[in-house]
Amino acid sequence: MGFPSRKEINRVLKKLANVEGALTFDKNSGPLEHFRHEIQQKIVGFFLEKNLTQVQLAEFLGIDEPKVSKILRNRLDGFSTDRLMKLYQKLDPNVRYKVS
Repeated sequence: MGFPSRKEINRVLKKLANVEGALTFDKNSGPLEHFRHEIQQKIVGFFLEKNLTQVQLAEFLGIDEPKVSKILRNRLDGFSTDRLMKLYQKLDPNVRYKVS
């Protein structure tokens, strides 16, 4: 097995150019972003605790798997705060939100 050809390297680089990684949370964000991040973390916690696949979590939440992938990677810009709250409520129907 030798070094890959230039053609193979370019093919892989092109494929990787379209991959989105996880976003980190900016600790200097405002209160709303902190709240949204907390909801995201609770969804991730549920996902890990129940040892689910993304497809299983998508079915449970009633959304498609690419949306679950975005939530798990903290790519929340396509989700309203209200929608995140409703999704988490499906995981924990007894959740109560406190505004202070």
